[in-house]
Amino acid sequence: MQQKRIAILGSTGSIGTQALEVIEANPNSFLVEVLTAQSNADLLIEQSIKFKPNCVVIGNEALYDKVFSALNALDIKVYTGAKALESVVQMDSIDIVLTSMVGYAGLLPTIKAIEAGKHIALANKETLVVAGELITALAREKGVNIYPVDSEHSAIFQCLVGEFHNPIEKVILTASGGPFRGKKREELLGVTKAQALKHPNWVMGAKITIDSASLMNKGLEVIEAKWLFNVEPSQIEVVVHPQSIIHSLVQFEDGSIKAQMGLPDMKLPIQFALGFPDRLKSDFPRFDFMKYPNLTFEQPDKETFRNLQLAFNAMATGGNMPCILNAANEIAVAAFLEDKIGFLQMSDLIETCMAKLPFIKQPSLEDYIATDEATRKFALEAL
Repeated sequence: MQQKRIAILGSTGSIGTQALEVIEANPNSFLVEVLTAQSNADLLIEQSIKFKPNCVVIGNEALYDKVFSALNALDIKVYTGAKALESVVQMDSIDIVLTSMVGYAGLLPTIKAIEAGKHIALANKETLVVAGELITALAREKGVNIYPVDSEHSAIFQCLVGEFHNPIEKVILTASGGPFRGKKREELLGVTKAQALKHPNWVMGAKITIDSASLMNKGLEVIEAKWLFNVEPSQIEVVVHPQSIIHSLVQFEDGSIKAQMGLPDMKLPIQFALGFPDRLKSDFPRFDFMKYPNLTFEQPDKETFRNLQLAFNAMATGGNMPCILNAANEIAVAAFLEDKIGFLQMSDLIETCMAKLPFIKQPSLEDYIATDEATRKFALEAL
């Protein structure tokens, strides 16, 4: 395959660092063009010295001098701030943009990249949660492909290769259940952030790990699936699968179900998204059926883990409601990580925001931006 030039938004995070491992293992297939980070200047500098991108962006302007001093002699251009991030994704030298920033911050850079005709490897699910209708319409207009990087959406995408002309009856997203699977509300009253950060199967960043513990991550993935695969809410199902071997499934109109399986390793969906339509050879550990003789499934507990039901409600309501859900959740997770609220109180805060913030049925980009800002302000005051 022809060498692809990659921009990684959020290169110092969990997805970004694993993407660089994939790129390092496939030097004939990929070339690093742009790296960006918000505040981890030391790791950004280390990555830049190793991969020698055309340019880097450090989001925190106070760290610009440090990064510039370290990289100037290497002829690597250094920029800073949100506007610089939105500009570099439009560079002619970029073939594909991997958006692995955390949360709402990924929305505007993704929009700018799509407007510039760049294909997207999407690890920032919040982009489609917040503004799925706008993003998918813009991608169609610009002829841009969005390749999912989340393991569940990558699984569905892989199941659909060769089937795009066949209507989907249902998509089934699998969930590990997180560290608190099987527990009831009274057992979750006193859980700590240390307990919530111990995911049984995946190693991820703090925000997504808390989202996984509360099942909000699965709720966000449900909304993302609606837009990625053009399905109705009634066509999306969530099944708890503790072993995390079957990453998701697609059921077709003839009743046949396809599943994508493998060990829980994010490098596989990252590599599939960057390399598509080619499957690149890898040395990733292989799945052995004899080590997993029993794969089990159960219904999610939406009463205890209310975030999943709140996400389904937001998706059914549409408009700017998923944007409210996402902004409230980001404030709630940050407050939980700072020991300001309890685990179950995160759902209370999100539900309050969904009930109190103004609903807009057909929001514009400006409406999404205003909704996000208003929700964060309201949620912080509600704390």
